[in-house]
Amino acid sequence: MTPDTETPDTDLSPYTGRWVALVGGRVAGVGYTAVEAERLGRRNRLREKLTLTYVEPPGDPLPLSPLLEQVRPVLARQEMPVYLVGGAVRDALLDRPSHDLDFVVPGQAIQLAYKVANRLGWPAYTLDQERDLGRVVAEGGVTLDFARFRKEDLAADLSDRDFTINAMALPAEARNRTSVIDLLDGQADLAAGLVRQVHEQSLANDPVRALRAVRLALQLNFQVEPATAEATRAVAARLGAVSVERVRDELVKLIGGPRPDEAIEQMAALGLLAAVLPEIAALEGVAQSAPHTQPVLGHTLSVLAWLAALEDALLDGQPPAEPAVSQVRELLTPYLPPLRRHLERPVDGGLSGGHLLRLGALFHDVGKKETQRVEEGGRIRFFGHDKVGATIAFKRLNALRLSSEAARHVRAIVAGHTRPLLLAQSGRPGRRAVYRFFRNAGLAGLDIGLLSLADHLGTYGRPDEAEWPRLLVVVEELYSHYFERYKETIRPALLLDGHTLMEALGLLPGPEIGRLLRLIEEAQAAGEITTREEALRLAREAH
Repeated sequence: MTPDTETPDTDLSPYTGRWVALVGGRVAGVGYTAVEAERLGRRNRLREKLTLTYVEPPGDPLPLSPLLEQVRPVLARQEMPVYLVGGAVRDALLDRPSHDLDFVVPGQAIQLAYKVANRLGWPAYTLDQERDLGRVVAEGGVTLDFARFRKEDLAADLSDRDFTINAMALPAEARNRTSVIDLLDGQADLAAGLVRQVHEQSLANDPVRALRAVRLALQLNFQVEPATAEATRAVAARLGAVSVERVRDELVKLIGGPRPDEAIEQMAALGLLAAVLPEIAALEGVAQSAPHTQPVLGHTLSVLAWLAALEDALLDGQPPAEPAVSQVRELLTPYLPPLRRHLERPVDGGLSGGHLLRLGALFHDVGKKETQRVEEGGRIRFFGHDKVGATIAFKRLNALRLSSEAARHVRAIVAGHTRPLLLAQSGRPGRRAVYRFFRNAGLAGLDIGLLSLADHLGTYGRPDEAEWPRLLVVVEELYSHYFERYKETIRPALLLDGHTLMEALGLLPGPEIGRLLRLIEEAQAAGEITTREEALRLAREAH
């Protein structure tokens, strides 16, 4: 059942927003769904051919997702009205690309999701049986969510949403701007660039929306409307009573956005940072000595900003605005494809490698408040802040219920983030130093390389003439060995195994075997031994 192109003999404008069944250009039936119009048309003209048309007021077409065209024939067969809602409508009005689609219906939403999936050959599953929420996964991982009205009808559903710009709907059959159902002046707020709560209790009813307000404002380059900002401050303390997983998911989206530094800054200004990441909020005002030019929290925001700039240039192909970023891009060009794969890799819990790098940058100096020491001359030191910070980060990420894989990886980034800066003091690192770096850091060593560059730029505000060239040499050398000489330097194949070692030296199983094997591997990585005989000789001398 699809709309026909038959030209009617009568004016259909009285039926705007509805379907009509036509016979010979004349109206035989009218309904709010194609099924309803057809049923009435058959009752009136039993044996005659019917054509079905959706009557839409004239207007400019919306740049809707092409996926909607694939789904419309299935939706047109339903006996209930189907509405596109939320972000897809908002983005279409802003002429922005939108991928995921959200639909609402009066009922049987899960059933509709499976009908769409079966007709188009896509997988579907139930998200929430009680709330009647189903999901279809289309090509490329794009999702189509189908939900029952949150309340009794569409108007009540829209009034129960978070922000006015997300509380607009479009009949699934419609294509024009004039068909947008906007009961709460969302289009006015779109024009004004404002994120405004639907009513004064919207954020109080769901405090996670406070985090979403920040994310939407940054995503769209909007401002949080003043009364909504006050509501955000008012509900911040209640985030602790909300599902940890929902808070975590919003935080991950914020930190993974194009402006992570502004996300954290706005969270702090609205009282959200202390509620979600109290250890990070506590860095406000923690002083540092030169060469640092900012307190710890300000420095952390600068590092996030520089890291985002590096990622844009290295991974997204954005033209660098800063000469230092251009320099890094030129230096690391041979390693960009594997670096991109590293940062785009999926991580248990729905994250990516890029999320872990951003979290590592956010927490990299979190140990400085606990380790701050002021010497007699006034110089401020933070001995051991990397190890203390790693522990703090791991504890917080566990509390946010990130996966063990994610929490361990971020802990490794924080624990090793100062290592490239220390290596740079000794010039180009040798093979043994490179081996030890990756032995301790593992896969997180790749993240530490990028973080160390952002950390330097965030410290000085620009490349330091003496330190920056040495740091570039270190990072390039680390990546060169990892991506080009991995089996030679990072993880060489052992020349002998533990059984051979025990037999040759007459040893029993125990920790000594592991110690000797590690010595052999390090000597191999350093290029000091290359044969089985040399490995045995080293083991005898070291035992």
